[in-house]
Amino acid sequence: MLQIYNSLTRQKDVFTPIEPGQVRMYVCGMTVYDYCHLGHARVMVVFDVVYRYLRALGYEVTYVRNITDIDDKIIRRAAENGEAFTELTERFIQAMREDAEALGVLPPTLEPCATGHMDEILAMVQTLVDKDMAYVAENGDVYYAVGRFPGYGKLSGKDPQDLRAGARVEIGESKRDPLDFALWKSAKPGEPAWESPWGMGRPGWHIECSAMSTCALGHHFDIHGGGADLQFPHHENEIAQSEGATGETFVNVWMHNGFVRVNEEKMSKSLGNFFTVREILQRYQAEEVRYFILTSQYRSPLNYDDENLQNARGALTRIYTALRGLPEVEPAFGEDYRARFQAAMDDDFNTPIALAVLFDLVREINRVRPLDMERAAALGAELRRLGGMLGILQGDAEVYLRGGPASAEEGLSDARIEALIQERKQARADRDWAAADRIRKELADAGVQLEDGPQGTTWRRAS
Repeated sequence: MLQIYNSLTRQKDVFTPIEPGQVRMYVCGMTVYDYCHLGHARVMVVFDVVYRYLRALGYEVTYVRNITDIDDKIIRRAAENGEAFTELTERFIQAMREDAEALGVLPPTLEPCATGHMDEILAMVQTLVDKDMAYVAENGDVYYAVGRFPGYGKLSGKDPQDLRAGARVEIGESKRDPLDFALWKSAKPGEPAWESPWGMGRPGWHIECSAMSTCALGHHFDIHGGGADLQFPHHENEIAQSEGATGETFVNVWMHNGFVRVNEEKMSKSLGNFFTVREILQRYQAEEVRYFILTSQYRSPLNYDDENLQNARGALTRIYTALRGLPEVEPAFGEDYRARFQAAMDDDFNTPIALAVLFDLVREINRVRPLDMERAAALGAELRRLGGMLGILQGDAEVYLRGGPASAEEGLSDARIEALIQERKQARADRDWAAADRIRKELADAGVQLEDGPQGTTWRRAS
């Protein structure tokens, strides 16, 4: 049975969907004012694996990953660029989708934008005002009254009284309580604004997700996910808003992935250790980045450094080398590996253990391959099937081992390598060992490794 660590209960719970056979899942997506960084990549990959595995278990999954396309950072960046905020967000939404596709992330079922759900946002704010869970302040902002919600702090474990002791009210705010937060912000000169019962303005960040998630999935749904940095205050505020408005339990299971660290320091722009997905993909194949993300259980910190990326490259090289040349057949003979893989994934999506099972399968393929190609091919098909649940090992082994489609731009082209291999083959046939060695060295100097075998010579670009 699948068990998931629930941030709300602080323990692994057996997953039982609200409706048998169906799962409704919402994940906080990107705020689109810049290119996706490695932290965004981790969120996308982690919940893509959850999505894939739930479907592999036979569930019909409605996966919603929102886009925040209006907030303070977006407005500020658009003003700095001298462009309309919609131009900025449209450009980075497209970039985000390109990065997600490169990383093998499946499109979510729905991908709502905040600006497309203004009616739902306004309706939820009005409901909270009508229920006396929110109030219109002197400055025209609408605030959620945290003191009116008795369960505040249940997700993060924070005591409201302790929070109040360290809170402060910023200049220009008209809160009744330091913990109150904005549901609707009154318009400022030059900023985007929408009509509302409280005057022109725009939504606060937290209300956007409450409105989009309940609109897409209903008042009560199965899983809500996001990065650990969102647990408080964003997700805590989502619970307060949603349950305050509907009077129903908002979410059953809360999932949070761990932070990304760079050389054992937290990734941040201020430290200068901030990497976008696009920067990383200039040095590593996308599947290597995805594999690297999976080497850490999703709740644990993920440490980015070149050694860990090189280890991911080496691991994929070993796996694809085992798959190289195997004919496509139906999976078979892998029942034990399949059971162990599922046990790992059923234990809160433990991808490091699942990857270890795949390596045991690789060793078995290498053991039987010289003796029984039919069995090796069937095990290889099982390896690809299990890898597919993680979003890896679906590519062509030759393409990966040759460094990916773009590698020829940085060195010898595939055609030139093949021509040199044919020259070497002829030199060996002519017993011109010096020429054969010279060609091997030329290829090695260009980062190309040759492997001579009974079926001829194969090659790959060195890690």
